[in-house]
Amino acid sequence: MDVNAKNIVRLNLGCGNDIRAGWVNLDHAALPGVDVVHDVEKLPLPFKDASIDSILCGAILEHVEYIPLLKDLHRILRRGGKLSIRVPHFTSAINYIDPTHRKLFSVRTFDFFLKNSLYSSRSYYFDFSFSSIERRRIVFDQKGRYRFFIRHIERIVNKTYRRQMIYEDTFLSRLFPAFNLMVTLVK
Repeated sequence: MDVNAKNIVRLNLGCGNDIRAGWVNLDHAALPGVDVVHDVEKLPLPFKDASIDSILCGAILEHVEYIPLLKDLHRILRRGGKLSIRVPHFTSAINYIDPTHRKLFSVRTFDFFLKNSLYSSRSYYFDFSFSSIERRRIVFDQKGRYRFFIRHIERIVNKTYRRQMIYEDTFLSRLFPAFNLMVTLVK
């Protein structure tokens, strides 16, 4: 498939079995429904600069050296394009269970890649930056017997960014470990 011959607007990166209609589905395995077979650690990705409006990046960044990948995703995103990320929260047990996880993530991790953030003074580390974070949510596992209680904790924690930071900085994150972190970066 010649991905540059099409007007690509949405990319499902590291799709695995999550094949989405109307998206270009990319994975390192040639699974049924995968449009582009490519290892995301072999950069650059096979897309033109500023050719994609939206990228879905679920459960992949924790498995790779993600800074070079973020830089390349920034390259292929159009101005105003969105990068939706789902990674395990640093308190998630899955980080310690899955031996393929290399990195941990906090609500503040992606602030390092913003133009005007508390950490933008460290911009000498990176030669790219996103304009804003549109969404930032800590997700809790709601399948257990305490799901009713956990649902309320999730709502309270995600009320504001400040509450998310308080949750992470205190005993609350150890008492009520999170499951995932969902972030949407805007170029």
